Amino acid sequence: MNLLYYGDNLDVMRRHIKDETVDLVYLDPPFNSNTNYNVLFAEKDGSNAASQIQAFSDTWTWNQESESVFAEIVMTGGKVSDCLQAFRTFLGECDLLAYLVMMAPRLLELRRVMKPTASIYLHCDPTASHYLKMLMDAVFGAENFVNEIVWKRSDAKGDAGQGAKHYGRVNDSLLMFSKRCGDNFFSPQFTPLTSDYIDKWYRHTDPDGRRYKLDNMLGPGGAAKGNPYYEVMGVSRHWRYSKAKMDELIRVGRVVQTRPGTVPMFKRYLDESKGVPLTSNWTDIRPIHGWAAEKLGYPTQKPQILLERIIEASSSPGGVVLDPFCGCGTTIAAAQALNRPWIGIDITHLAITLIKQRMKDSFGVEQSVRATSSGKGETAKVAETATEYGNVTKRSFHVLGEPTSEPDAAALAASDPYQFQWWALGLVGARPIEQKKGADKGIDGQIIFQGDKKGTFESVILSVKAGKTGSAHIRDLKGVLDREKAAIGILISMEHPTKPMLTEAVTAGFYESATWGQKYPKIQLLTVAELLAGKKVEMPPIKQVSVTFKTAPKETKKKSEQHELDV
Repeated sequence: MNLLYYGDNLDVMRRHIKDETVDLVYLDPPFNSNTNYNVLFAEKDGSNAASQIQAFSDTWTWNQESESVFAEIVMTGGKVSDCLQAFRTFLGECDLLAYLVMMAPRLLELRRVMKPTASIYLHCDPTASHYLKMLMDAVFGAENFVNEIVWKRSDAKGDAGQGAKHYGRVNDSLLMFSKRCGDNFFSPQFTPLTSDYIDKWYRHTDPDGRRYKLDNMLGPGGAAKGNPYYEVMGVSRHWRYSKAKMDELIRVGRVVQTRPGTVPMFKRYLDESKGVPLTSNWTDIRPIHGWAAEKLGYPTQKPQILLERIIEASSSPGGVVLDPFCGCGTTIAAAQALNRPWIGIDITHLAITLIKQRMKDSFGVEQSVRATSSGKGETAKVAETATEYGNVTKRSFHVLGEPTSEPDAAALAASDPYQFQWWALGLVGARPIEQKKGADKGIDGQIIFQGDKKGTFESVILSVKAGKTGSAHIRDLKGVLDREKAAIGILISMEHPTKPMLTEAVTAGFYESATWGQKYPKIQLLTVAELLAGKKVEMPPIKQVSVTFKTAPKETKKKSEQHELDV
């Protein structure tokens, strides 16, 4: 079963993920680059949502928690302790040091859960990549460093035009480490040959029309590298193949001598080429532009093809993929598309809601019957049953860590009102709405559906109340409904509505849909208990057109196939 956790990834990993159960880790940990990481939605004027900033502003700042974690790690000793102490001497108590200190225990936990054959890819930018490389050297061992992959994520055309006094900042880094040097799973990847390359090198054609090029067969390094020395077609050299293998290649017509006395060459057919072996410089994957179908409005969203490349290279089908900062779920979507079981963790209910909607839109799958909030043993089950999976793209998933009862919901409301609000809105598939400074209150969320006329849309506005409610809240909601010219208003509450509240709601009347031939109450009162039991908003269907959340494209691409090269 695929698993999506709400919570702090450090706590989730320590409590729920067993040792050596994960085949591949990808993480894109947030850092203070314009203070907008993990902010899913911004104001229409481009400003960041105030409540979401509040939820993340303390994540990577030097405070008492940072000091406590630093002391705990230093007291354990070892290379990670030495590394953090050196960072503190060099950097002082700053946000960057807080970031590194908070990353250290998470990297240690990730190493623990990785199988001996596993790899980890940490995605970052030049702001902190050199510090993270040193920290990963301390956690995984410098000998287990595999690659620093450079991904060209943008073209930065605007910098030069605005008088920037630096080269275009266009690259991200992906730091790749193995759990155990030389034992990590790796499947080489290839990029297509360019037409210019084909025209330049595949100049020869067989009578049947097959194009080919002539490749060198000499043994690199000669005798010093142990290459055999013998005569081929009158030419004696050190060759890269054994005499028996060479004789077989000659027999099947794969060795060509263009004229007597020249060095024989290998005939390599174009239709057998896998392409160009991928290097650590990735310039062929474009960033997600504003008009891209897969863009979901998440500031740091990465292209799904980028994650698919990583997953195909460093895990086999059935291998468990873990993303501890899963954000809008690109790693999860890529793993689902490529037949890999997955584990995703995120600290916001808003991200969890977005991922659930993405899985439904792209794969037609929804979460299974609600799991318990503890989820004990579920992660181990993912690893243990991974090889038994058939088509993982159709497998449902569990969401763990979300409230599953009224007491759970009340506890969340008391500890984090914003998270409670996002979670409650997620129960009905609503998008959070941020009020502009100085604007009237009363709208916490919104659902959009298609109106009766083609190209028109109507809205459902939602208000979430964790505390006491009364008739005044219904009158306020009716006022907001009139002001916004919305079709339906919903009040989600912890408490059951009183009789006067129900009476006040009824007086609002109905929204009539000519398209569906139905009437829907204009004011609806839903309790958390009712939503947990499966009650829905009464409204026209939104399956055909929904702009509540940006709709993720349906997954239609088949799993890639690689053909073996003869030589």
